[in-house]
Amino acid sequence: QVQLVESGGGLVQAGGSLRLSCAASGSISRINDMGWYRQAPGKQRELVARITSGGYTNYADSVKGRFTISRDNAKKMEFLRMNSLKPEDTGVYYCNAYVERQYHSGFGLYWGQGTQVTVSS
Repeated sequence: QVQLVESGGGLVQAGGSLRLSCAASGSISRINDMGWYRQAPGKQRELVARITSGGYTNYADSVKGRFTISRDNAKKMEFLRMNSLKPEDTGVYYCNAYVERQYHSGFGLYWGQGTQVTVSS
């Protein structure tokens, strides 16, 4: 089994900062791409940022220059540093990762349960 668990969400005023963390655990052999998505009420889930195993990153246009994704391969964790937060950043933030399980071949996509981020104006 593989689990992803997010933490670090909360309520913050506009202009503030938050740091989200996502920890992967279980019978993991390798982790490939990792990412953060968010879903606002009444909207579809959208990509926020993603990072490859080699550290290459890309971001949604709406968060470029404000958010930074990173990862710690040894700890099997990824992070999302969010600065200059805006009310439109409000939503449930989900981490995901492509994971190859021990004694299995191929990568499967796994998701965390989500953490709420609320930005007040």
